[in-house]
Amino acid sequence: MQFDLRSFLENARVPYQAHFLADLSQADFGSFALSAPAECDFSATPTAEGAALLLCVKAQIEAECARCLEPIHRQYDFQREYLVRMRDVEDPDFELPCQEKGCLDLNELVFQELVFEVPAVLLCSADCQGLCPICGKKKVAGCTCHSADDAAPVDARLSILKQLLS
Repeated sequence: MQFDLRSFLENARVPYQAHFLADLSQADFGSFALSAPAECDFSATPTAEGAALLLCVKAQIEAECARCLEPIHRQYDFQREYLVRMRDVEDPDFELPCQEKGCLDLNELVFQELVFEVPAVLLCSADCQGLCPICGKKKVAGCTCHSADDAAPVDARLSILKQLLS
């Protein structure tokens, strides 16, 4: 969805509001994916200096726990506020995703904000211990192996490091 920010800054006298679905199913988020299009509300309000923008996002993500590989389903509900002036739109280093004509790409803005909102490393729980390196079972789900220091096979390629420590 596109929002003509330049035109709004030049001519707007009344607030603008829009509700839209941001389909980011093809976007590469790295460690997670959206399970459905993000539900978004966008508003722009004229101010004496420019405009106050508000973006509200509700998104459901799917991922795997970084330690135990269990599926994770989480909902993120957040909002971002921006203050924009005409000189910001003219600036080539403007932080919002604007095209040369001054149109704000709201789908790209939602993508960027989701990248910042969702942690890079997702865990099923804060105390997840992960998988046992010996048997491959979740450590909290009945792994009966000895401690990793006693029973884990030593990689022969790393034996030189053990000699250096002696």
